[in-house]
Formats: sequence, structure tokens, C-alpha cells
Amino acid sequence: MENIDNQEYINYHRIEKAIRFIEENFQTQPSVKEIAEHVALSEFHFNRLFSKWAGTSPQRFMRFLTKEFAKEKLAQSSNLLEATFESGLSSSSRLHDLFVSYEAMTPAEFKAKGQGLAVHYGIHETPFGECLIAITDRGITDFRFLEEGTKELIINELQQDFEKAKLIFDNNVTKPFIKQIFYERTNTTQPITLLMRGTNFQIKVWEALLKIPFGQMVSYETIANAIGKPTAHRAVGTAIGSNRLGYIIPCHRVLQKVGGIGGYRWGTTRKKAILGWEMGHS
Repeated sequence: MENIDNQEYINYHRIEKAIRFIEENFQTQPSVKEIAEHVALSEFHFNRLFSKWAGTSPQRFMRFLTKEFAKEKLAQSSNLLEATFESGLSSSSRLHDLFVSYEAMTPAEFKAKGQGLAVHYGIHETPFGECLIAITDRGITDFRFLEEGTKELIINELQQDFEKAKLIFDNNVTKPFIKQIFYERTNTTQPITLLMRGTNFQIKVWEALLKIPFGQMVSYETIANAIGKPTAHRAVGTAIGSNRLGYIIPCHRVLQKVGGIGGYRWGTTRKKAILGWEMGHS
């Protein structure tokens, strides 16, 4: 597996360990020194690493993990998101956002199990851990973070999804997409094309997720209202959990209305890490 930025990958795992410690102990408000000792760094180096990676201090990030802060962020974002949906824009700022275009598989194509398609996939390091990405000539079809021991399982799922396609492992083909998603994010970036696979309802939910501005957080209720299904909170949650294009379709930006972090297909610690990073860079 090729490294795009190995140091950033290593730093993420240090930060992930720190976040888990903060997550488990924030009610007792551990000191920066205690957190640093837990990840085997000096207080000075930990503070510098955390602030560089997350764009915010460990103390402020600890506050982010509380329900009150989550509720505050939801309250702040409501008017902005409403305006964003009404204007049809995917973000109020392109600087830190991905420019995405997309199309959906037809039911017949979905049923054909990828017959006639070549699906290239690769496994890469990212700022938020290892991932698997799969592409066809029509766009990215899968982006999944990998947990320990899940690599073979996810490859098998990909093969089952595209049973009649030719599945090809080639990091050289997928590497430019990873670079564009994580390391070349500017307002001049060429659009990333996604090939969505889902029901009409799921695709509507995913379209709504693409409109959530970078660094903002919304509730499941807001998404349900945005697609014209205000009572379908549970169905919206299921559709969000079925997202095969993690991070690119930002399901991590959806929280529980009561201020809870909510679930995440690739782990709540990773969700908090991504949100904290976005919070510090928005």
C-alpha cells in the first residue's frame, strides 16, 4: 500500500487514541498533561500535535464532546442550512468543501450486478485512517473506512455488490482520487463524480447530505424536513447509515437533535475526529 502522507496517518492514530481517552473521561475534565501521558507524548508536543491536526486545542475539543456544545452547534447552523438548501448550493464556501457531481444507477443497472463494468479499487491511508475506495468509469461507487480485521469482509461485500463485474485491485488508479479528496481541496478542483446506488428515497437523503456546509452540523429532523418527509426521522437515519460513500457524502455532519453525537457506520470516535477537524478548519 502506497503512502500519500504517512505522517498524517500516524498522527491520526495518536489523535484517535487521545479522543478515545477524552471521550471516556471528559466528565472528570482530565488535564492536557494526563491526556498527553496516555498517548506517550510530552505535554508540549501533544498540545502542538493536537492543535496542528485538529485546528483547535484539546480543551476546546473536550468541550465539543459535551451535549451542550453539540446542541449549540445545531442551533447555530439551522438558519445557514435553510438558506443553503433554498439557494441550491452545496456550501457557503468552496475553500474547504468538495465539489461533487453525481448520477444514480438505474434499477436495471443495479439488478445487473455490474455486468460489463470494470471496478477498480484501492486501499489507502487518509487523515482519518485507512480506507477502501472503488471506482468505475462513471465515478466513485464506494468509499469505506477500514477497521481492524474488516478489509477482507469489505472486499467480499464489494464483490457481491458487483458480482458480474471485473474487480481489479490497483492503487495507481485510485490514488489520484484520494489526493483530490484529502490533499487538493480548493475551489479550483475538478468535480468528483459519484455513482450512487440506492433507492429513490436513499438518494434524496444523500443529496440533502451533500448540501450540508463544511464545518456545520444538522439534525436528522432537518434532513427529513429538507426532503419533504418531516415525520420520516427513522427512515432518514437508516438511509444515512446505508451510505456507501463515507466522508464524501458527509453523513458525519448529522447529529441527534437532543445534542447526542448519534451513530456512525465507521465508528463514533472517527466521527468525532472528523467533526473536530472540520470545526477547527472551518
